[in-house]
Amino acid sequence: MPLVVPGLMGGSQQEEWMTKLLGKKLSDSHDETSFAKQDLPKEHRIVEPGAMVTQEVNSDRLSIHVGEDGTVRHVEYK
Repeated sequence: MPLVVPGLMGGSQQEEWMTKLLGKKLSDSHDETSFAKQDLPKEHRIVEPGAMVTQEVNSDRLSIHVGEDGTVRHVEYK
């Protein structure tokens, strides 16, 4: 089975954002544990636990799901 490295093997935008964001918190600047909000795509939304979200599909919008502590748990284009 070949080794697959996200971002190096022609992966999707969703995989690239997962690599950048997973396990980090969103903040005003970059460091080892956070990612700057201003560097997110223009079309994005942050989904907190229990939040109500619309069900319309927008394949250009990055949905960023965060946990109770604000850490990114999952991303998807939806």
